[in-house]
Amino acid sequence: MLRRLLALPWIHTVYDVALAVLVVYLTSSYDQGFDPVIGWAMALVLLFRRHRPMMVMWLVTVLALLQYPLATVPTTYDAALLIAMVSVVTHARSMRDAYTAGGIVLLGVVMAFGGFFPGGDSGESLGDIVAIGGVCAAVWLTAMVLRTRRLYVASLEARAATAEREREHLVRLAAAEERAEIARELHDVVAHSLAVMILQADGAGYALKSDPDKAGSALKAIADTGRDALEDMHRIVRVLRGGRASGQGEAADADADRRRVSLEDLETVAERARAAGLRVALEIEGERGGLSTADELTVLRIVQESLTNVLRHAGPGAEVTITLRCGKDVVLLRVVDDGGGRLAGTQPAVERVSGGNGLVGMRERVEVSGGSFTAGPRLGAGWQVDAELPLKEPSVRTTG
Repeated sequence: MLRRLLALPWIHTVYDVALAVLVVYLTSSYDQGFDPVIGWAMALVLLFRRHRPMMVMWLVTVLALLQYPLATVPTTYDAALLIAMVSVVTHARSMRDAYTAGGIVLLGVVMAFGGFFPGGDSGESLGDIVAIGGVCAAVWLTAMVLRTRRLYVASLEARAATAEREREHLVRLAAAEERAEIARELHDVVAHSLAVMILQADGAGYALKSDPDKAGSALKAIADTGRDALEDMHRIVRVLRGGRASGQGEAADADADRRRVSLEDLETVAERARAAGLRVALEIEGERGGLSTADELTVLRIVQESLTNVLRHAGPGAEVTITLRCGKDVVLLRVVDDGGGRLAGTQPAVERVSGGNGLVGMRERVEVSGGSFTAGPRLGAGWQVDAELPLKEPSVRTTG
């Protein structure tokens, strides 16, 4: 509380005025010659000691030198010289100014008490020089301690401010990363589901009159895809809320929601792509237990996005082969399509890349897991996506 009070600007002003009043009071006992004028001038100059400490020191020194021809030497109001010295030591930026101020005061003591002025006796004043010089040295050292303390506190405040800025920066980075993750998740869920639903709706419209049973199957597929997409959206929202919750229960519920998506859903995704008109072959080799929950979600989203791109760019009738090989140390995923029988030259290679976040999201997901990702057109016709995910240590593997 006292520190906050002393940090207020008006406290500093009151303190400076009090020091000036003290010098004026000390001047009041001298009424010969120019003593009142010099004392009042010193008090007035001290009011600016915080803003121009070295300039104040020089002005007070000049006024002290004027005492020899115009006023009494020495006087009690010469304490203004000590006040100016303390101001320089505590407020000046350069240590050279602090040493200069100390030297000026020490030289003034020697001149005032060493017989340099008329009526002085250097032999009898040696004890006064030592005593008063020692007092001035103690004041200088005290001021140096105050300076060191002030600089130390300032450095702590600067570090605290820097740490606060870094925390804010980390919070912004975390928020940006979270937004990117949400964007990837929403893109994968919404884009894939909508692509399937649109194709099913078009097929249902064509077959409504000629083949009602086929139209009914298409409408059922649309409803199932929409319900699953809505459930995925709810799951994303629950995960986000659980990440911000302070209780452990909600976070555990969020993790449970995340585990609902696994490699068991690959067949469902492939079946819906078949219902949308693609010819999908799914091959899974090896034991799937080595994949973590996050990696299983990554594999599922890559397959979904790849099938969405095939539906969008190759169209119904394209042939897709999904191969998942689970080894001891790495999992390999490959999604290959024939481009609907069209040669790569008839379709620009950048067409599948432009206009969305699909490939970018897939690459980011794989890189977060520490794997590698490549995607591009095949020689001849079609497109190929390859992803490699390293398996975690056996102690942290999740069972399928």
